[in-house]
Amino acid sequence: MATTKNTDKILEEAPHEVTIYAEPVFHVGPPAGGFTITNSLLNSWLAVLVIIAFCFFLKFKIKKIPGKVQHVFEILLGGALSLCDQVTNDRKISVKILPLVLSLFIFILANNWLGLLPIVGSIGYYATEAGHSVFVPLFRAGTADINTTLALSLLVVIGSNIFGIVAIGLWKTFNKYVNINALVSIVTKVRKDPSVLVVAPINIFVGLLELIGEMAKIASLSFRLFGNVFAGEVLLASMSAIFLYVLPGPFLLLEVFVGLIQALIFSLLATVYFTIASHDHGEHDEHGEHEHEHGESHEKLASV
Repeated sequence: MATTKNTDKILEEAPHEVTIYAEPVFHVGPPAGGFTITNSLLNSWLAVLVIIAFCFFLKFKIKKIPGKVQHVFEILLGGALSLCDQVTNDRKISVKILPLVLSLFIFILANNWLGLLPIVGSIGYYATEAGHSVFVPLFRAGTADINTTLALSLLVVIGSNIFGIVAIGLWKTFNKYVNINALVSIVTKVRKDPSVLVVAPINIFVGLLELIGEMAKIASLSFRLFGNVFAGEVLLASMSAIFLYVLPGPFLLLEVFVGLIQALIFSLLATVYFTIASHDHGEHDEHGEHEHEHGESHEKLASV
C-alpha cells in the first residue's frame, strides 16, 4: 500500500511536458460529436476579452484635446499607417488595409504575450491518460497551436484575394491564376508575332505557379508563427527545468521580443499580400506591348 501511495504521488507531481498539439480541457455537446475546447482556444478567447476591455478603456479616454494616453496611441497609430505606406506606396490602399492588419497584429501579440504569463502553464488539473496522471494546463499560447495559425493564414490569403477582386475585378483576379488571355493571344497574335507561341505557354505556366504560390503562403505564414512560438515554449520549459528562477529570466525577455517581432512580421506579410492582390500586373504587360508597337510605328515613319 505504501508503494502504491508513493507511486501515485510521483505521478501527480510529475512535471508537465510541452506537447506539439493543443490539449483538450472539456467537451461541449454529445460524446460522439460536439466541440472540444482546448487550452489554446481558451487562451485565444482570453486574448479577445483583454482586447475588448482595452478598446472600451481607450474609447472612454478619447477626447478632443488628447491626454497623455491618447497622445501616445495616436503616435503609434500614425506610425503604423506610415509603416503601411512604405509597403503599399498608396495612402488609399493603406487606409483600407490597416484596420485588418493592425487587428491581426494586436491579436497575435496578445496571444504571444499572454502565453508568457505565470498563470499560463501553472493553472490546470490532473487527467488520467493510459493509466497515468497527466497535468493539463488550462491556458496555453493560442499561437502555439497550428490550428490557430492556420486559421489566421487562411484569413489572410482568402481575404487578400477578395480584396483583389474588389480592387481590380473578378476577371483580372481569376486571369492571374488561369491565364485565359494568354490562350487567346495564341490565336489572335500568332500571325503578327510568332514568338507568342513560346511566350503564351510560359505565361500560362506562371499563372499555375501563382496558384501554387497561394497555397505556399498559407503554409509559410502558419508554420513560421507556430514554429517560433512553440520553440519559445520548449526553450522556456527547458531552461526552467535546468535553472529554476535564475536563468529563465533573460530567455523570458527574449521571448517577449520574439513575440513582438513575429506579430509584426505576420502583419507586414499580410500587408504585402493585400498590396500585391490590389495591383493588376496585366496592365503593365499591356502597357509594355503598346509601347513596343508605338516604337515600331515610329521606326516605320522614320524610315519613310
